[in-house]
Amino acid sequence: MTMTIPVILSAIMMLAVLAVSLRAGAQNRVKIANGVIEGSSDASTGVRAFKGIPFAAPPVGNLRWREPRPVTNWQGVRPALQFGPRAMQPPIFGDMNFRSKGMSEDCLYLNVWTPTKSENARLPVLVYFYGGGFVAGDGSEPRYDGESMARRGLVAVTVNYRLGVLGFLAHPELTRESPHHASGNYGLLDQSAALHWVTHNIVAFGGDPKRVTIAGESAGSISVHAQMASPLSRRLIAGAIGESGALIHPTLPPTTLAAAEQAGIKFAADCNATSLAGIRDLSGQQILDAAAKGHPFRFSSNVDGYFLPKLPVEIFASGEQAHVPLLVGWNSEEMSYGAVLGDEEPTRENYVSSMRKLYGDHADAALKAYSATTPEEVTQAATDMAGDRFIGFSTWKWADQHGKTGSKPVYRYLYARPRPPMTAEMGNATPGLAGGIFRGGAVAAPRAQGAVHSAEIEYAMGNLSTNKVFAWTPADFRVSETMQAYFANFIKTGNPNGPGLPEWPAANRDKRVPVMRLDVESRVEPEAHRDRYLFLDTVFGPDH
Repeated sequence: MTMTIPVILSAIMMLAVLAVSLRAGAQNRVKIANGVIEGSSDASTGVRAFKGIPFAAPPVGNLRWREPRPVTNWQGVRPALQFGPRAMQPPIFGDMNFRSKGMSEDCLYLNVWTPTKSENARLPVLVYFYGGGFVAGDGSEPRYDGESMARRGLVAVTVNYRLGVLGFLAHPELTRESPHHASGNYGLLDQSAALHWVTHNIVAFGGDPKRVTIAGESAGSISVHAQMASPLSRRLIAGAIGESGALIHPTLPPTTLAAAEQAGIKFAADCNATSLAGIRDLSGQQILDAAAKGHPFRFSSNVDGYFLPKLPVEIFASGEQAHVPLLVGWNSEEMSYGAVLGDEEPTRENYVSSMRKLYGDHADAALKAYSATTPEEVTQAATDMAGDRFIGFSTWKWADQHGKTGSKPVYRYLYARPRPPMTAEMGNATPGLAGGIFRGGAVAAPRAQGAVHSAEIEYAMGNLSTNKVFAWTPADFRVSETMQAYFANFIKTGNPNGPGLPEWPAANRDKRVPVMRLDVESRVEPEAHRDRYLFLDTVFGPDH
């Protein structure tokens, strides 16, 4: 059959397109320990993304409630174009925005963004753990996206880990079957397994396994504290960033293994199961539904003798934690004054009454540390106390301990930029903790006067544009530029300082204990409220 010239030309063009496509695919292929993966690249930025990479075997069937196991090698090219499934979780924070491939017990996947094609680049690495109280969250959330950090010359990684009952259930039978005589803490063990994966594989993406900084917000920050404390992880990291939270009472503190096991026995009874096999026979959704009938945060970490040989405060007190630079801080309005005053008006009388209920014999000391007379002062003092009790004190204790025993610089911040109003398209919706909104009968809350819990994430990671809820202004982008630059510098050098930025001295190397106030006009201020944290240390100290 004779082919016409147009047909021949068309065939040549198709072959050329195919060749270009194959060449582009080959450029986005990376060989890691388990096989070859193929990601995608952004032609405008040069950043390559690899999503849904398994770092541990699926924790399903008989591997449910076991330490993460190695991944089985694969043949051929495995696509890495889509986020893996998120961990099993109830819709506790309804404003979370996921890009993941559904929800599954098969959830141990991570994502990598890299600006280089060279394995010899040896770029610094950021590993980010998401927040969500250890009961919710996912590495696919746009606020954690790693592309913006990669454009600053870093290899960025987000990590999934098991949550809630599937991530933290302990039980005597689980302890007996463990080679380490431990149970629970599976979510934290997943994070540690991901760090080991990074150590063995990040060179393939142009990263340096000896320059890994771990970071996270809320439960992610608590995770950073835990990984610094754990003998399984502390030698795998070169730096740490904590945004609001540490594994210290009263912020989701670890319990004893014995207490965690008893909670597991009770949960099994709630499931009408008389043995571990009985609850392992249930589906993941059945387990999630059973757990949802109780308090969502009842499955906590524990001092299991393996991941945590003792309480983190004891590990840090004795200087046994990772001796790495630490950048750490919290926000100016982590919690509302209603957490202290309830539904009462912010009067002096109601404030004093609340202090008596909360602190008993310590109430006078509390009123001295958080003094207030007028309604405006009461509102602010109760807001400060609520935030400190929720997460500020634990983060301060972490910074203070590491500054004394960690032998490396500690850079403290207070994030103070309130979010702007929501866009007009959001209507009368209520903003949520995860940066999204709640609709449908939601009562409009008064606008926060400070930076609420989690407000800094998009700023720090350079991801304001991924959040369509708020009407970002040029000032917001300026704050983001400053904060992201500090973070990127710290990840690269262990020091946040750099050209064009206000000088940020280490808190533990200056008698003023300087704190960087991050706002439109960022500036260093001396520590202003040490008396508050020393007071809370006397209250919470025995329970550490």
